[in-house]
Order: sequence, then C-alpha cells, then structure tokens
Amino acid sequence: MAAQHPDEPASGFALLSRRGLSLRRPVGIGLDNDDSSGHFRSWRWIAYLARTVMRLAVSRSAAAVGLLFLLASLGTAAAQRPEKASRVGYLTAGSQSDQGRQRRFEAFRQALRDLGYLEGQSIAFEFQWAEGQYDRLPALVASLVRSKVDVIVAVGGAATRAAQQTTRTIPIVMVAVNDPLGSGLVPSLARPGGNVTGTSLMAPDLVGKQFEVLKELVPKVSRVALLKNPGNPASASQLREAEAAARALGMRLQTLEARNPQEIDSAFAAMTRERAGALLIFADGIFLNQRRQIAELATERRLPAVYGSMQHAEAGGLLAFSANLFDLERRAAVYVDISKCVGHVNCSRVLAG
Repeated sequence: MAAQHPDEPASGFALLSRRGLSLRRPVGIGLDNDDSSGHFRSWRWIAYLARTVMRLAVSRSAAAVGLLFLLASLGTAAAQRPEKASRVGYLTAGSQSDQGRQRRFEAFRQALRDLGYLEGQSIAFEFQWAEGQYDRLPALVASLVRSKVDVIVAVGGAATRAAQQTTRTIPIVMVAVNDPLGSGLVPSLARPGGNVTGTSLMAPDLVGKQFEVLKELVPKVSRVALLKNPGNPASASQLREAEAAARALGMRLQTLEARNPQEIDSAFAAMTRERAGALLIFADGIFLNQRRQIAELATERRLPAVYGSMQHAEAGGLLAFSANLFDLERRAAVYVDISKCVGHVNCSRVLAG
C-alpha cells in the first residue's frame, strides 16, 4: 500500500483530469462526525489543499516553460537552417587573368555584400570567361542555362546579346553595354521589357565629346584613325556618331577593324602607312583585354590617342573619356538584388536607369 501523506486526510483525495485540476469534496469537510463541538474545521486539511494546488500550479508552469523552450529551440533551428543560395552566372568576354577585370568584379561582389548577401550562404557565383573570343560566348551562356542559374550578369554588349539569344526566361543584367538601344538589345531605356535590364555606357553619346577632346589635344590634326571591333553590337551606332563629329570638326576618318591581337597589329601598320595624325579607340571588350598592346603600339608610332575606357589610360594610354566602369559594376548589384523582386528584373520595385 502506498504511504499516506502526513497531512492528507484519510477521507479526502485530489484528481488531475485532462481538463485540469478537479477537487472533489471529501466526506466530513466542514462537518464534525466525531467532534462533540459540532463546528470543527480541519485547518490541516485546508493547508494540505493549498500545498497541493501550489505544487500542481508549479508543475504546470514548469511544463509550460519547457514547452516554450522546445518551441523556441525548434524556431531557432528553423531560422538557422541554410536557405537555398541564389546562383549568379557571371559572363564576360574578358580574361580571368586580367587583374583589371578582377577588380571590377570585386566591386560588384562588394556591392552585393553591402546589400546583405553572403557568398556561400545566400549567394553563389558561376563564372564564364570568353578570354577575348566573342565566338565562345553562346556556348558559355548555354553552360550557365544548363546549370540553372537564377540570374545572368552579362558584361558588355556581345555577352548580353549571346545571353538574350539563348534564354528568354532567366533574368539578364547587362553591365557597361555601349548602346543597348541602338544595338537592339532593348526597345527602351526607361522600360527595357523582356528579361533584360542593367547599366549602359551610353557610348554613342560620348563619341562626339571624345572627338572634341582629341581636337583640343591635337588642334591641327586633319586625319584621324578610328579603331573598332565589327563584332561589337554597338559599333555601327558609334561609327555614325563618329562620322558626324568628324565632319563637324573638319576631320577625315580612317576606319579600321580588329577582332584579335593580330588584327590590331595590322590596323596600326595601316595607320602608319596612311599617316594618321591621331587615333580614337572605341570602347570594346577585346580592346580592353589588349589595352597594353594598344598603348604600346600607339606610343611606338607616336599617335596621340583617346580611348573609350579609363583602364586604357591606366595601362599607359594617353587619355580616356568614358563612364566609370567600377560604378557600373556596383550599380549592377542593385539589379541582382533578387530579394526585391524574385525572378523578375523589370518589376516596379526594381529601379531602372
């Protein structure tokens, strides 16, 4: 037989049901069955009841605290469970060994960090470098599509065109494109539509100013060599602006094309034969890759040159007039901020411009 609590009346009991504490009145409470006074009240019984209620209340409070702790632990575990990292494909015609390109990408990566993305946790990168060969871009884009990246960052017009021709569903963020409107990548700068958005160099608008700077640099120049890459989607619109600016300033243009280092050498040889007095280099990814070669050739042939990218001047070129490519890379991070509008690059919550 179980031992009886020393304060527990033989005739009383307590029952804890599913609905909580239910106390049934024991026989004899408030009555005197044996006491001759007829009004005996069991104070020991009342004290026992109070202690029982307190013990049960404490037990229920402890259980509640334990339940809350368990729920909090589960909530913390859920919060700490790693989310699926957004995968960003980075496509460029540049070379992976180019330190200037790497610095530009680092500006983009830092801007994403500033937006709260942590590499390896909330974001992951997949790189595709064309190493200066535009014809490799379609295959590189196809690789990104097969990898099921969430967004493609396409640096330059050729990379953007290759991405657009490969996918109409994956968001494409173009970076430092010379002329997205004139090259047909977007129908409007204010409302690019489709799956393409991003930043532009507005290169055709700068060509006239580049010629003005060249005229101030070499006031008596009459014949100017112009180097362009025919594979660049913006080269046609830039050439139209260059021809108009040259006419306005009384200059004659010698237009030359180059797609690779060998053709760059040939172009400079032609400039020398035709006795060009100055040189204008259009902004282009391949020319940027070969900026040291171009700067050295211009110096050897004593050709004053104005370039379409600041990195040409850093590599030894005489003068550059262009947009800041590092700022454009940082700006691109805003468009890749998928948390603002998941899966859409042109929704109303993402700024355009």
